[in-house]
Amino acid sequence: MEIINYITENALILIPVLLIIGAILKDTERVKDKYIPVILLPIGIILSLLVMKGFSADSVVQGILVTGAAVYGNQLIKQISKE
Repeated sequence: MEIINYITENALILIPVLLIIGAILKDTERVKDKYIPVILLPIGIILSLLVMKGFSADSVVQGILVTGAAVYGNQLIKQISKE
């Protein structure tokens, strides 16, 4: 099962946005790495609500999915680049 099949076209733009926000958070010394996914989740949901133009269950689910895809994509890149 591929998560990307469940994300709407409008919400796909949020994945790189969340990756960039996650990279910025990682570079700050105040935020521990283990908290970055927890911080990205509400950001992803809020951005999804804005992109989907309104509060609905679908908007919240899309926010959760794009956050999951961003975190998963980041981890995938890290694991592939390991030797």
